[in-house]
Amino acid sequence: PLEVADIFRQYGADFRQRFPLLPEQRRVMQAIEVCRTSVLGGHLEQCDSCCYQRVAYNSCRNRHCPKCQALAQRRWVEARLADLLPVPYFHVVFTLPEQLASLALQNKRVVYNLLFSAAAKTLLTIARDPKHLGAQPGFLAVLHTWSQTLRHHPHLHCVVPGGGLSLDGTHWVSGRPHFFLPVKVLARLFRRLFLQGLQQAFTNGQLCFYGNLTYLDQPTAFTRLRRSLRTRD
Repeated sequence: PLEVADIFRQYGADFRQRFPLLPEQRRVMQAIEVCRTSVLGGHLEQCDSCCYQRVAYNSCRNRHCPKCQALAQRRWVEARLADLLPVPYFHVVFTLPEQLASLALQNKRVVYNLLFSAAAKTLLTIARDPKHLGAQPGFLAVLHTWSQTLRHHPHLHCVVPGGGLSLDGTHWVSGRPHFFLPVKVLARLFRRLFLQGLQQAFTNGQLCFYGNLTYLDQPTAFTRLRRSLRTRD
């Protein structure tokens, strides 16, 4: 079958001449090109039963190489599958509106911590409500700070099981099939909690404003921004 290395060997040199690449990108391409070839040397393997011999070339061991990391990836996935509960899982994303991207970039620690805490409290609060799930869920959240087009776009990817422990901790409570929690309910609570936390951070003097955001240092301007975000979905 055709491999990435085959494409790199045939077109890699021309591609690197035509397009500017970072040094680390060049190293990755070149490592994949020579992976498991005579360039990296090798060793002789022999069967103990029939004495058949073959030359095994060394791998590049680059973490970006699909050939080197395929086995490691499979092992990692199998280990993660062993950690999963036998229940459906849901992918829940909490994101910030574009108006807050620049503010978040200038106040990463404060805003990212607030993003995590508001999202976690939202999931726990709505899930514990007997009208929805009536259980205590567990979940993990991963921060992504960029969009697919490489624009600054802070958001959390959460992986949540479809259920949780009962509020008294004695048994498992399953959610509805193919449904976790109502999106609009989650969104409204998350928006309220995040904006409350953002206001508290401003009041406590934890936020800094530079460049074209210096005007937000004034309480009236910051309040105007926060109020405009109340209507954002």
